[in-house]
Amino acid sequence: MRFRAFAPARLGSMARAVAAIGTFALAACDVHGTSTPGVLAGITVSPNASLAPGATQQMVAVGADAAGGAVPITPTWTIVSGGGTVTPTGLFTAGASPGTYTNTVRATSGGVSGFATITVTIGALASITVTPNPVTLLNGATQGFSAVGRDGAGNVIAVTPAWSVIAGGGTINAGSGVFTAGATAGTFNNTVTATSGLISGNASVTVTNVPPPAPLVPLGAAAPNGIMAGTAVTCITRGLISADVSISPGNTLTGFGPCVITGVQHLADGPALAAQGALTTAYNQLAGLPCPPANAIVADLGGTTIAPGVYCTATSIGVTGTVTLDAGGNPNANFVFQAGTSLVTAGNVVLINGAQAKNVYWQVGSSATLGSNSQFKGNILALTSITLVDNANLLGRALARNGAVSLGTNNVITLP
Repeated sequence: MRFRAFAPARLGSMARAVAAIGTFALAACDVHGTSTPGVLAGITVSPNASLAPGATQQMVAVGADAAGGAVPITPTWTIVSGGGTVTPTGLFTAGASPGTYTNTVRATSGGVSGFATITVTIGALASITVTPNPVTLLNGATQGFSAVGRDGAGNVIAVTPAWSVIAGGGTINAGSGVFTAGATAGTFNNTVTATSGLISGNASVTVTNVPPPAPLVPLGAAAPNGIMAGTAVTCITRGLISADVSISPGNTLTGFGPCVITGVQHLADGPALAAQGALTTAYNQLAGLPCPPANAIVADLGGTTIAPGVYCTATSIGVTGTVTLDAGGNPNANFVFQAGTSLVTAGNVVLINGAQAKNVYWQVGSSATLGSNSQFKGNILALTSITLVDNANLLGRALARNGAVSLGTNNVITLP
């Protein structure tokens, strides 16, 4: 066998070829390795945060290619399902309504998006509202007070306050909030106090030696009820009914809890039947009160100030904005509103110069709807149904003869 030796020139050419192949391979690694990102395949948004109303959180979006390598992005930020707002730089601000908002913060680059979930929690106790306020009582008479706590965004917080009297006028049970008027007549401003931690709320009491007149329309067995319905009562969440609830002839009660009833529930029992009978009588009496032609309602009541009397329309009553009821210094003044069809609100009822919610009556020929955030006063007696939209509050009663009473989120009903 014979061996053939390579010439030095040929060896040099082969070495150069091998070196060239090595250089190409290294270049290929640079092209396909981690140092150069691929096509954007996914976006991760963080954090999934739990925030109090009004709190802020800087959101971060990280892009990646199909191999998991980082891809620089400048995303567009949007909100998908509520819960708050987000700036173009990704700064999220929680809204006022508690809840879990799944995949609501979205970061988008090109056709690729990523999401984060936000939970808005109820904030710390910021205020306490005591009702009824004000109230006029005969010497020795009693009155139960209720306290509702709220966070800084207005969300209802259940509180069990300590009750006290700080400016005279009578005594109060520290646990139950039942006030007993004293022997000395006078007006005692902000005397009834409910305290929880460092937060307090107050109500004023006028004590008189003169017995108040009988109610314009006695509610009888219906009076202890904050809600009455013919068929059903439903509540979504964070509702608080500081009174009894009665349903007859139906017996469906849904959503309690998470919603709360502080009084007694009567579901198609004897007391509920008696209350429905009293409600029917009162409804008919209100509907039969004479209405002066000068008191015909021809426009929305919002933005008006109304003196005591009977006011009527054959159709619907609307309250958009604020209607002010002025008692003219008479705490026994009565206000009656007769609606042939419906009552629809997107506003508030304000009581001045001694007007009291217990002396305000809304007789409704079909159904009543208290719109979102309405702050309403008076006894609503509806032939069919009553609905409270989110954050609507009622100092009075929601009494429906034949249909249902439906509550949304964060509704409070307190007896006047």
